Amino acid sequence: MESNHHSYETGQTIAAVATPPGEGGIAVIRIVGNHALKVANRIFSGPVQNYESHTVHFGKIIDTQGKIIDEGLAVVMKNPRSYTGEDTVEIQCHGGVIITRKVLDAALKAGARAALPGEFTFKAFQNGKIDLTKAEAVQQVIASKSEMAWQAAENHLEGKLSQKIAAFQKRLTEIAAIVEAWVDFPEEGLEFATKEELLTDILDLQSKMSVLHQSFYDGSALKTGFSLCLIGAPNVGKSSLMNALTGKERAIVTHLPGTTRDILEEEVQIAGLNFRLIDTAGIRQTDEIIEKEGIRRSEKAAKEADLILLVYDVTHPMHITLNLPAKKTIAIWNKIDLKHQEKKILPYSHVVEVSAKKGSGIDALKKEIHQTVWKEGPPSKEEVLLTSERHHQALGNAITALKTVSEGLQTAISPEFLVSDLRLALKELGTIIGMNITEEVLSAIFSKFCVGK
Repeated sequence: MESNHHSYETGQTIAAVATPPGEGGIAVIRIVGNHALKVANRIFSGPVQNYESHTVHFGKIIDTQGKIIDEGLAVVMKNPRSYTGEDTVEIQCHGGVIITRKVLDAALKAGARAALPGEFTFKAFQNGKIDLTKAEAVQQVIASKSEMAWQAAENHLEGKLSQKIAAFQKRLTEIAAIVEAWVDFPEEGLEFATKEELLTDILDLQSKMSVLHQSFYDGSALKTGFSLCLIGAPNVGKSSLMNALTGKERAIVTHLPGTTRDILEEEVQIAGLNFRLIDTAGIRQTDEIIEKEGIRRSEKAAKEADLILLVYDVTHPMHITLNLPAKKTIAIWNKIDLKHQEKKILPYSHVVEVSAKKGSGIDALKKEIHQTVWKEGPPSKEEVLLTSERHHQALGNAITALKTVSEGLQTAISPEFLVSDLRLALKELGTIIGMNITEEVLSAIFSKFCVGK
């Protein structure tokens, strides 16, 4: 790994609160570094430096003046058998804002410095405990907003992405060694494989890499969630439907048309996925300035949404002149519990009948949403998905380099040029797991972490 990160220094003793802010049963103050045991020894009543690794001890937590702050536990994990690979002490105290701050202040006065965002995980990466894909997965696991997003991140944390990249690297290294032998010993007539055999191997590798590369659409969608826009004429029941989907009275519901004047947003879980549900102003002809602006925003939200729920009132079907993409639009006949005439045929393949007020048909709508999002079926729990733009770009660059190699083999280009592109492909794969990575990239990755992780 080539890195000279100026903010994070190897072995330096750092401390931070590792639990969320606020009141709780316990809080954890994490102390890590070459002098972690010494720092903890100064603020704990027991002889921390003499404790065996991976043991838990009860005692008093004191400040540097010897005043008791609280009583709690000291958990000792000595290097290299710790998350970071360095000496670690976790002080567990009662979970209160004042107590937690006092314990952290005591650790800082005892010789630690305040940890930077993601610095504990950076130490783990720096000390070879995890590679960069696993380090990034830590933050993704924490930030997961749905079951499927968590599973995708967990696969990375377990090393499944690293294993795939390592397999690509291994095969590519074998191919590069053969081509380099052609360059270094041309007069020897060495031929560990024919050009046809190498081309077959490269095309096969390129195909496997492309499958992973194409998984970014699903992986990115799981990570960030989907936007789901409710649109329709005034008083068709969009707000009632939003309340039915979220399970709470998020939007104002009245019998008067035009109640919703602006965009309302709410996050909701549907079939294991995270959606940003957007309720919009009713679409109709109006001269009222505020309502016209609301309608303009509604049309813009619909165009930008991943999925559109176009709502009709089955008792008063109104024609709406909107050019909506059929593939991402689900038409909904609402108020199906009320007396109505025969329904019109709608120009959409996805049509659902519901009663937002009664709650009937909502499960069928959720199922239709799930099927529409996953046009070719959802990814399996075991499938490894790309979720990072950085990984997507690096793998794309590697694939492009391999395409140049395969074209070169077919046109009998000089082996020296093939070696250059093979090395480029290997370099791009290496950046995914943290090889030859710049400090600017590392800083961008770890600065997104919370302090204490």
